[in-house]
Amino acid sequence: MFQPISIFIGLRYSRSKSSTGFVSFITFFSTVGILLGVASLITVVSVMNGFEGELKKRILGIIPHVIVSDFSPESGSGGVSSLQRVSSQDNSSQSNLPESKSPQRMDKTWSVLREALLKQPHVLQVSPFLETEALIQSRSALQGVLVQGIIPEYEQSNIINTSLVSGSMTKLEQQPYSLVIGQSLANKLNVRLGDDVRLVLPNKSVFTPMGRIPVQRVFTIVGIFNIGSQVDDAMVYIDSRYGAKLLRRSGDGIDKLRLYLDDAFNAKQVVSALEQQQPIKNQTDGVVSSLTYSTWDESQGALFSAVKMEKNMMWLMLSLIVAVAAFNIVSALVMVVVEKQGEIGILQTLGLARFDIVKIFITQGMVNGLWGVSLGGLFGVLIAMNLNELMQVIGGHFLGVGLQELPVKLQWFDVVIIILSALLMSFLATLYPAYQASKTEPAQVLRNE
Repeated sequence: MFQPISIFIGLRYSRSKSSTGFVSFITFFSTVGILLGVASLITVVSVMNGFEGELKKRILGIIPHVIVSDFSPESGSGGVSSLQRVSSQDNSSQSNLPESKSPQRMDKTWSVLREALLKQPHVLQVSPFLETEALIQSRSALQGVLVQGIIPEYEQSNIINTSLVSGSMTKLEQQPYSLVIGQSLANKLNVRLGDDVRLVLPNKSVFTPMGRIPVQRVFTIVGIFNIGSQVDDAMVYIDSRYGAKLLRRSGDGIDKLRLYLDDAFNAKQVVSALEQQQPIKNQTDGVVSSLTYSTWDESQGALFSAVKMEKNMMWLMLSLIVAVAAFNIVSALVMVVVEKQGEIGILQTLGLARFDIVKIFITQGMVNGLWGVSLGGLFGVLIAMNLNELMQVIGGHFLGVGLQELPVKLQWFDVVIIILSALLMSFLATLYPAYQASKTEPAQVLRNE
């Protein structure tokens, strides 16, 4: 016998059959309940992780994680920021841009700041841009959009560039007054590649013989992207040079940098680190630029907070299912204790300590819990890894319809946490019956034996 006597007896009790069969019935269904609860929790959490990952990819892939803006006293409505006021001699001396790029595409101070930001932890990409609100008009529709002026060379790894269904992002620089729009926006406007649309800036106006009218210009569609998110019909991309002309700015009109991080949820950490560093000093005019930082959380935080709350509620509800199944072990063990009163009394008279009695019933309960948790973890992982195939079988053969593929992201850390939590609940469920068994008085129990 290689294990302690209490564990040996507990293992024998876990394999024994009840005289009435009712205790075995309850024990079996408590094990099945834990199995189903653990498997369901792993599957649902994997789907929720997949949804969260898709949101991060589709929404935070297009929305800047951190925006660095210049709000110096010199900059203002229609003015020029101190970081923009750099001489053309400084521009011509740029050496850190690609050779294919025109040296006038970005001011030197912004370029220096960009290089400094790229050295920060968690920062993967930094690209300059400008943005403004506008109306986009076709022959049949009109809609409000957010126009972003970009430098195409810096957007090669952008999700927009990798999600183009037609056209090319580089044509923004090659073809004057061209733009890239989303597939859903193109459908609403009833336009296609090569069609002309009109951009109207209601906040910018010019004087004409007919009075003040909004700034407007006809643009040609040279690219259509499809990310599959809600921002597909709200974003329009143009070359920053032509955006600067619409906004009456000099050069490219760049006044912001956007940072893409290795994980969007590190945005606050990155901003906190940047705010503790010294501001960039403009060597040309000797003023200190006032840089401000904003994160994606300000615009999309409510959405991800709602997703996180929904995920936590699913955790809670399914954990309660596991808890109910685990505490069915209490009922089974209490009935086992009542049934084994005589045997407990005999073991005590033979010298078995009360703590050893406790270990007997903890062992018996944990064996049942371990079977349920192990099988539940195995089935949960298998279901999560093959969920879409199972859904297609259920939808195709039983419902007669095709089902949309679910995003599933199985995280082993979550699996380990679920398994350990279920084992802990199973252990807690064994404590009360084991304690009651240890309080058995041999004299009273064996009096009528």
